[in-house]
Amino acid sequence: MAEENQEDTVELKPKRKPPHFVLIHGMSLGSWCWYKIKCLMEVSGFTVTCIDLKSSGIDPSSADTLTSFDQYNQPLIDFLSSLPEQEQVILVGHSAGGLSVTSSIQRFPKKICLAVYIAATMLQFGFQTNEDLKDGVPDLSEHGDVYELGFGLGSENPPTSALIKPEFRRKLLYHMSPQQECALAALMMRPAPLLALTTAKIEEKGQEEEEVPRVYIKTLHDRVMKPEQQESMMKRWPPRQAYEVDSDHSPFFCNPFVLCGLLIKAAVSVGSI
Repeated sequence: MAEENQEDTVELKPKRKPPHFVLIHGMSLGSWCWYKIKCLMEVSGFTVTCIDLKSSGIDPSSADTLTSFDQYNQPLIDFLSSLPEQEQVILVGHSAGGLSVTSSIQRFPKKICLAVYIAATMLQFGFQTNEDLKDGVPDLSEHGDVYELGFGLGSENPPTSALIKPEFRRKLLYHMSPQQECALAALMMRPAPLLALTTAKIEEKGQEEEEVPRVYIKTLHDRVMKPEQQESMMKRWPPRQAYEVDSDHSPFFCNPFVLCGLLIKAAVSVGSI
């Protein structure tokens, strides 16, 4: 009888740890912009960390004091450096946050199991050529003088910070998003370190970063990172998967449920769930 009971015993396998998503904001935003996505994903059982890069969110730094991309990206570098050796995360970047994602898969390829770009700058080596600038930097010139500029190095030098003027934000960033999200952004947006971002160059360090799978989520009605720019970057550095979302430049406000579903779908596609 004892032998029969032993044969009937089911061996329980250890439960897989839920994926850990690390969310990186874009220019002038902060970790606060992910609040809907963080809530939806944590309720679904996932671990979510939202990072404030330098001069963003509650970080006390001034954008006009930042002159290099590594300075701006330091909070993410510190976070990834602190992860246990065997722990991996899913890194998600929105807009200019794509530069932080690409830099991280170069520096920490073994700590990232998936890189996701949402309406994001996806350039393998950052801004090295005029073509990189054409594809990866929003061209808002058709709308006139849209930026408030800061000159931390003096007016005789290039601007060090930029912030889209309030009267252009709804039209460019949030034209499909609820009005209350525009009100939140009006309270929370800060100047972005323009000089640090537009001089971002990413050094090639080996082949390991090419082993990190990448997924791109294209925003179909984007007036900032235009769909043709997103397409061009995908053609130049093809991701493993590409998805689309009916959204303005801010799908975390405009279409959070679909965006959350796409993030989970991307994680499933690489076996993280």
